[in-house]
Amino acid sequence: MWDRRLVGQPSCGTGVSPVIENFIIMRLFILIFLFFITLVPASNAADLFTFTDEEGATYYTNVPGDDRVRVPLPVKKAMSQPSSIPSSLNSEVYEPVITSAGERFAVDPDLVRAIIRAESNFNHRAVSPKGAMGLMQLMPSTAKEMAVANPFDPVENIHAGVRYLGQLLQLLKQNLPLALAAYNAGPKRVIDRNEIPAIEETQNYVQRVMKYYNILSRSHE
Repeated sequence: MWDRRLVGQPSCGTGVSPVIENFIIMRLFILIFLFFITLVPASNAADLFTFTDEEGATYYTNVPGDDRVRVPLPVKKAMSQPSSIPSSLNSEVYEPVITSAGERFAVDPDLVRAIIRAESNFNHRAVSPKGAMGLMQLMPSTAKEMAVANPFDPVENIHAGVRYLGQLLQLLKQNLPLALAAYNAGPKRVIDRNEIPAIEETQNYVQRVMKYYNILSRSHE
């Protein structure tokens, strides 16, 4: 006589084989697990913070701190609240902000346009390898000094950048090349010697901004 258990006959009174029972139980556990995951709120692990040490090196971390500036991730922002301002080159979108910031801080709007062109090419989500952010490429320390809450917000970024540039122009007695060098390399490197630092990046930056500025100025003649 056959032993019916050897050919898959159920060993209990449920009418379902043990293999199928185990499979169903595992599926239930997985579904329950996934259900509870959806109930857990997102943590601060998705937040990004940046800070600059005493030597000028910039670091990124997900750990908040008093000396750290929160950096809203562009991807996260785009998912939760799509921006109406395109990231492509389109200076006309920013014209009202550029004009108002220039008037407020006594800086030629054409100079602002030239700096934005050189810094980010009008991409308000731009981030440099050194951590500079937004249209006018504010460093975290500068953004903090200017009380910027969101460096990727065009209005905040432009007003803070123009305000900072205006301060540099006053500090360096309206010497534009020196102010631009200070904007790029930091005030200390310029003020100490009262000249453009022997840094290739900074020298090229000053020449590039001055070129754009002259082109824009001539376009109004």
